[in-house]
Amino acid sequence: MAKKKKTVTKKSSSSLTSMWLSLTTIMSLVGGTGVSGWVNPDLPVIGPIVTSVMSMSSGSSTAQSGVPPAGMQPGGTYPATMQPATTMTAGWGGAVQPPQPQQWGAASPTTPAVPQRPMASGSPPLASISYPPPPPAPPPPPPAASGKPPDALLICSFNIQVFGESKLAKPEVVEVLARVVRMFDIVAIQEVRAKSDSVVPTFVQAVNANGSQYHWVIGPRLGRTVSKEQYTFVYDTARVDVDSSSVGTAPNPGDKLHRPPMFARFRTRANPPESAFTFWMVDIHTDPDEVPQEVDALADVFVAMQHARPDEDDVILLGDLNAAPNQFGRIAQIPNIGWAVSGTTTNTRRSKTYDNIIFSRAATAEYLGRWGVLDLQSTFGLSLDDALKVSDHNPVWAAFSPWEIRQ
Repeated sequence: MAKKKKTVTKKSSSSLTSMWLSLTTIMSLVGGTGVSGWVNPDLPVIGPIVTSVMSMSSGSSTAQSGVPPAGMQPGGTYPATMQPATTMTAGWGGAVQPPQPQQWGAASPTTPAVPQRPMASGSPPLASISYPPPPPAPPPPPPAASGKPPDALLICSFNIQVFGESKLAKPEVVEVLARVVRMFDIVAIQEVRAKSDSVVPTFVQAVNANGSQYHWVIGPRLGRTVSKEQYTFVYDTARVDVDSSSVGTAPNPGDKLHRPPMFARFRTRANPPESAFTFWMVDIHTDPDEVPQEVDALADVFVAMQHARPDEDDVILLGDLNAAPNQFGRIAQIPNIGWAVSGTTTNTRRSKTYDNIIFSRAATAEYLGRWGVLDLQSTFGLSLDDALKVSDHNPVWAAFSPWEIRQ
């Protein structure tokens, strides 16, 4: 939730020290651990459901019930247009930049012109990307058309293993992938690996073949080797807007990250618009050979993103971490940190926990306590071999309130 809507006092801490944190003032929240949740029967049936429930922080009981806070209207309609606000944008060093208009709507899908190797030292500014003015977002269909709950924002992370021309040439694989995307409002995709820039646009056309209205933003090709990867967010324009002026690639001091994460700021098309949930999403795929170092660096990325804008401290970091929660290291030491996936596997072979969705339980009270792993085999009736043709990872997801929660 945005800082301007909260009254929670945040205390400074000196427990996180590194080159990243030398670039930003550390603000911490009170204690916390990993979180799990439950799945509302009204949500899509997407694989085996973990049904453990943990108590949330104060004020979250309203969110768990799926009912918006007092004074907020349950969403059944998502306005086609909303008035953008003008805010102040902060750099990594904490210095506030001149006001920059937000560009809410369907962003230009052009691959961002960001250096493939971000600056390794110094105090780089937030790597914002200036897109051309976005085209008007299409009018949304009636809420019932999507089959998604009107009182929950469904966010997913999916490593689509080696997602390129070869996989796109398999109709049966594309059909499964398209059905996965349609279940969610935003899907953070990792491991787009293609020389052509047409892979994601062609895939989104397949997603929209049933009348859906998804769009995408995509990052640059990243990596230290010849094999480069891209991150992309595919999102339902009927339910979510992206601030196209906010899309970028995180700086990488010390060159600690093989593929530094991509970030973008989103806003729900909630009713009323002024109560819409706004938040950062940070998409990451760590190098499996450098997990401890990279997960350690992600702790600094998370805290830095909390202070990238003075009016926004909701940060949802998600992706293929190649690490289970017991390997989170300094991430787990961030005060009030929480994560959705716990006590279950996330790879297609059902043997490892690699993927997760991480957020601050105090800042992001919009988390509804609902999460799951979409098991490709059981959901789509696939054999293990056929599921592995789709990906060696299962999608993971979590539900958030579409309304900003005031504490």
